[in-house]
Amino acid sequence: MIGMSEKIDEIDIRILNTLQGDASLSQRELAERVGLSQNACWRRLQRLQGAGVLKGTRALVDLGALGLDLTIFVMIRTRHHSRDWSDRFARHVASLPEVMDCHRIGGDWDYMLKVVTRGMAGYDSFYQRLITGFEFDTVTGLFSMEGILENRAVDLNRVP
Repeated sequence: MIGMSEKIDEIDIRILNTLQGDASLSQRELAERVGLSQNACWRRLQRLQGAGVLKGTRALVDLGALGLDLTIFVMIRTRHHSRDWSDRFARHVASLPEVMDCHRIGGDWDYMLKVVTRGMAGYDSFYQRLITGFEFDTVTGLFSMEGILENRAVDLNRVP
């Protein structure tokens, strides 16, 4: 996290918004788009990376084009809430390649996973591996019929 003496300014916001739109830009192209010299842009990128604001660069892949056509939000309720159990569960979930996201949540459920598979047979295989070695109170899957907003960039100019 950037310390109080190193606040995110308007130029940092322009850099972050531009990279969210297209992280494949060369350093020269990025500098031109945000109105900086290449060296000044590079220094800001280094500072943002060092502070953990920029965590890496990824390509967006059309999973449906690769046959990964089923998205399921898996809701989990458990009676186990110890740190040891949670750590073991986190390692288990991280070992399952179908899991795109995992959140510990409040409310009626304890965990929510975003899972992508090849059809219902793929989900059944995933489900069997998910529950192996773990005692859950309830596991349910909510099947996505259509992704309306996915991988949306955060407009940092509009976030309060």
